[in-house]
Amino acid sequence: MSDFRHVTDHLSVAPQISVAEVAEAKAQGFATLINNRPDGEAPDQPPGAAIEAAARAQGLAYVHIPVRGMPGPAEVEAQRAAVDGSDGPVLAFCRSGTRSITTWSIGQALSGAMSRGELIALGRQAGYDLSGALGG
Repeated sequence: MSDFRHVTDHLSVAPQISVAEVAEAKAQGFATLINNRPDGEAPDQPPGAAIEAAARAQGLAYVHIPVRGMPGPAEVEAQRAAVDGSDGPVLAFCRSGTRSITTWSIGQALSGAMSRGELIALGRQAGYDLSGALGG
């Protein structure tokens, strides 16, 4: 069973997904997968190319935005563009989901789209503590 965590109507995040979970993502109505995990981070991690092939076979868009540690401006902007440019709901994933929601939330805070408090509350509801990442 997948661990897709709803953040907003347009974004959910998840710990590392398997190739089999790509079909579940499609069935749940996701249009885009964002992989925030660098390839080769762990020996048991599925290769990004395998997830990408499964996504394309399901008709899903796939974007690879590897984040190592705290996201920088390039990763934040790429994540914002990928989410904003998606034709439907987005599922972003990494090892635990933390880098995915952090990268997205920093972009939301910097653009003024959401307040720090709103983002921390959304993170908490999804099971993530964003207070440190958002300066608190």
